[in-house]
Amino acid sequence: MTAGTSSAPVRAVAITGGARGIGLATAQACLAAGMKVVIGDVDGAACAAVAAELGGLAVGLPLDVRSAEQFEEFLDLAEDAIGPLDALVNNAGIGPIGRFADEDPAVTQRVLDINLGGVLTGTRLALHRFLPRGRGHIVNLASSAGQIAPAGGATYAATKHGVVGFTRAIRAETKGTGVRTTIVMPGLIRTDMIAGFAKARGTRVVGPDLVAAAIVDALRTGRQEVFVPRELGAIARLIAGTPPAISDRLKRALRIDSVMTEADMTARTDYSDRLTNTVKGIRP
Repeated sequence: MTAGTSSAPVRAVAITGGARGIGLATAQACLAAGMKVVIGDVDGAACAAVAAELGGLAVGLPLDVRSAEQFEEFLDLAEDAIGPLDALVNNAGIGPIGRFADEDPAVTQRVLDINLGGVLTGTRLALHRFLPRGRGHIVNLASSAGQIAPAGGATYAATKHGVVGFTRAIRAETKGTGVRTTIVMPGLIRTDMIAGFAKARGTRVVGPDLVAAAIVDALRTGRQEVFVPRELGAIARLIAGTPPAISDRLKRALRIDSVMTEADMTARTDYSDRLTNTVKGIRP
């Protein structure tokens, strides 16, 4: 993990995919740290309800990250509500699993549009605000899957690998501008996205609060790349940086390629149904 240059304290944060999971935990952690927060989610009603539960410094707005126009409006309304944003956390994402050969092309496109397209759109729109101000922090949620590339999650891994490469390029483009970037690469996080997953070896399943704490720490310190849990970084770098014959052996030893391919799909029914409905354009 590398620390960036210091900057003014973060006071106003926008978080995508904020109605549940890591996004919700991040909103709670930011509020606890004294920040004002706007959360956005495709499930606008749930987002508004969650914001009401979070308290007076939180605002909930509908947001479909696939739409640049809606994303721009979300950022406008966020700044109207809590003032100029200091940070954007691009967290919204989905994680269907299964063999790529069997994946519905509509699902493939949905994953690309949200997990990667939403990050690109959010980053571009945030840069349009942050660069003229000479400050701002963009936190992009990738995944250890973007480095380890497990079987059964090919499209998901592709998008998260893309987020890593994209954010590293943006870090180079914004050097010296006052704008900071952070890539967060969680492993198995206790949310409904990993419902039914088989067990791996060598790493822990942790709660979303640990990811949220890492994000708040990055906003404070400027850390540029963060794995959660921390020990996962060594495994991911080893697998990503060794020849295929060695990395494949490591993945087998740690049962990484079994996590999704041997998942209990019955336990994923609720999550899968929600994804199916959103692919069809039905709100959760």
